[in-house]
Amino acid sequence: TVVTDSLLPNELYSGSSLTRSTSAKDAAVSGAPAESVCSMMLQILVPFVLAGLGTVSAGILLNVVQSWDVFQDITELLILLPAVLGMKGNLEMTLASRLSTAVNAGKMESAREKWMFIVGNLALKQLQATVLGLLASLIAIVLGWMAEGKMPFDHVVLLCSTSVSTVFVASLLQGVIMVGVIIGSKRMGINPDNVATPMAASFGDLITLTLLAYFSQWFYSLIDLHPYVPYLVDMLFLCLIPLWVVISSKHPASHILLRTGWEPIITAMIISSIGGLILDKTESDPNLAGILVYAPVINGVGGNLVSIQSSRISTNLHLNYSPGEVPEDRRSCYNPCRTFLGSGANNRSAQILLLLVIPGQFIFLYALHLMKGGHTVPSPLLTVTFLCASLVQVFSLLCIADWVVHGLWRRCKDPDTYSIPYLTALGDLLGTALLALAFFVLWCIGDSGNL
Repeated sequence: TVVTDSLLPNELYSGSSLTRSTSAKDAAVSGAPAESVCSMMLQILVPFVLAGLGTVSAGILLNVVQSWDVFQDITELLILLPAVLGMKGNLEMTLASRLSTAVNAGKMESAREKWMFIVGNLALKQLQATVLGLLASLIAIVLGWMAEGKMPFDHVVLLCSTSVSTVFVASLLQGVIMVGVIIGSKRMGINPDNVATPMAASFGDLITLTLLAYFSQWFYSLIDLHPYVPYLVDMLFLCLIPLWVVISSKHPASHILLRTGWEPIITAMIISSIGGLILDKTESDPNLAGILVYAPVINGVGGNLVSIQSSRISTNLHLNYSPGEVPEDRRSCYNPCRTFLGSGANNRSAQILLLLVIPGQFIFLYALHLMKGGHTVPSPLLTVTFLCASLVQVFSLLCIADWVVHGLWRRCKDPDTYSIPYLTALGDLLGTALLALAFFVLWCIGDSGNL
């Protein structure tokens, strides 16, 4: 008898399909659509391009707002930035993956069950957003104090208020959009696993960064005139916590996650904050200036692609295997070649996602050039190093996703809840580190990065 994690009760995620004798017919009945390579490519391509353009816009916006007074005076905002942007992996993409699995498993057919599931998960997400926003600011404060040796109290208050306000409002907006995307894709006969997670990120970075910039500037302008406002804002969001607890406890699935779903999102936020420290140190070095505009692009694309793969593998496991049971070829020592070599649906999706990296990033670099006004063109060496960094990042993430998702399932833990926060946070850390390395190489060989 397999002792399952409390996140994996059969009645929440599947019915008869979660048995060891599941067949292809069972999967079809449970709602998982059969896909050709062409349809898979088309379903992935459109949200991938939209998500990429969203990250490009975020890069342009970040390049603009970094000159604002608040970003110049309170540099810890750059440490906070990756953790706050990474919330879409912790919250929105995780919600998208859970809802996609529920849709494909036929668990949202009843209108009452569907809306109870949705409302419970949205309330849980707002609770997590409030807590994570506060924790992210505290981590940024500690890392900033360790780096600089000081931290004025007004900076502490501003970071806390900005982080909580940004994450809460962004989470609410993106959660509502996410629900609409998943319900709409199901009605159109599109596999939600292919579109939900990249759509969650399509304008997530842009929305979050916009809110972060304006909330921080607003609080900065109030520090001297009305210093009590940031405290009132923090108290308002904290007082709503009991309401979210009550609502999320009404549905069994969100009630379970209310108790057990904190480990991955908190760990992921800490990982992203380390990436923020790298970003802050790199940007403060005049020899490596210019990295900020490219950071959201490489991190966003890597996170979008790996979240698709993670969501697809998770749905496949939910529909075809009992918790603790994995495919025959995943029971031995992990081999990266198995991620890409094979004829299975997950092998094909990994191949497609890896093939999208170079042309996709090339398009996004060109879009970045156009949105900056076309005054400067990325040098050939910058283009090559950026594309190489992105390819290494996505290749590594897809391999890690294959290993992590199957490993979590083998340990009877729900990959929909655990995998995407870890993977997107690792994507942020790996992308920022590789981008910093690329800029360091360019500086060593005397390339300015622009023509």
